[in-house]
Amino acid sequence: MKDSNLTVTAYDWVPHFAQGHVRDLRVRWALEEAGFSYNVEVMPQGTQKKPPHLKRQPFGQIPTLEIDGRSMFESGAIVWRIAEASSALLPGDGAARDQVLSWVFAGLNTIEPPIAMLATLELFVTDKDAAARLRPEIAAMVAGVLNRFVAALADAPHIVGDFSVADIVLTTVLRDVPADLLNERPSLHAYVERHTSRPAFKTALAGQMKPFVENAAKYEDAT
Repeated sequence: MKDSNLTVTAYDWVPHFAQGHVRDLRVRWALEEAGFSYNVEVMPQGTQKKPPHLKRQPFGQIPTLEIDGRSMFESGAIVWRIAEASSALLPGDGAARDQVLSWVFAGLNTIEPPIAMLATLELFVTDKDAAARLRPEIAAMVAGVLNRFVAALADAPHIVGDFSVADIVLTTVLRDVPADLLNERPSLHAYVERHTSRPAFKTALAGQMKPFVENAAKYEDAT
């Protein structure tokens, strides 16, 4: 993959609450950590649901990664493929690698869903009274998975040995935790801060944000 022609798809603009959180961020971050050169195909809003993109992403979502003209979708699958091709994102030991894979799936399948439910309540449910009634129950679900993660992390800087693709996935998931739930868990807050301070993360984030700034007037003037 290092010598392949790599292209990540990304949006040209998203609403403010989503800026810095679109999932091409974790793909860019993994590529930056791996030291792989890549291009970015910036897609105008709406084109992701048209046939050309649906051929490479059947649900019309972002991101995809094209590798020498063949396409992958689903950010978790993409970052794992990048990690397999890199010496920077996976441990050499087989048992440790299995743990990294387990934590990648835990981030996407166990930790992220209740966090996404909470975000849906706060951002997309128009019946605010109903959202307020449901929030404590969903917040308790989020707190439960966060507490288990904190217990597993203990005092370690990374979730499995050295920095790995699992930390990329987990950090991008945990960045969406509401501040009240994150800040009351100091080790969790420190975990996110530690990894978002990495130069590769900062480069990836700046790359995602650049077209949002450049195209803001086009979309905001239309709303």
